[in-house]
Amino acid sequence: MKQLWSPWRVKYVMNHEPSTECIFCKAQKLNDGPENLIVIRNASTYAILNRYPYTSGHLMIAPFAHQPNLECLDAETRREIVEMITMAEEVLDRVYHPEGFNIGANIGSAAGAGVVGHLHFHVVPRWGGDTNFMSTLAETRVLAETLEQTLNRLKAAWPQI
Repeated sequence: MKQLWSPWRVKYVMNHEPSTECIFCKAQKLNDGPENLIVIRNASTYAILNRYPYTSGHLMIAPFAHQPNLECLDAETRREIVEMITMAEEVLDRVYHPEGFNIGANIGSAAGAGVVGHLHFHVVPRWGGDTNFMSTLAETRVLAETLEQTLNRLKAAWPQI
């Protein structure tokens, strides 16, 4: 039997006392880099790598404002979110050449939101067969690169604003 190692997940598995601080508010206070995984910031939104991605390149687009849904945001922030999602799709397409994307938000706990109070959108590159026996039967995702490598690739490819 072969071994699959994902040592970065031990912090997640062993975290019996999760922080009460919003992960999106906490990340935006840090300097950009491997600590917060923020790829790019605009005036009112930012793109951040998902620390527990479904696929390489799994981004989340969030406003700086800690708001639970779109209706609580001003029109300019909503516009900027859509522009950031669009740019994320373009950059991911250039870097990873996916065959498709899942783009969406889970608003409210009943909809499956993991972070209920801070609206965010997922932009997930997809390929035929990326949900294989590993994720279906073993509940394990296999990623081809580290989060730091993904961060560096996307930062280099993202047009500077």
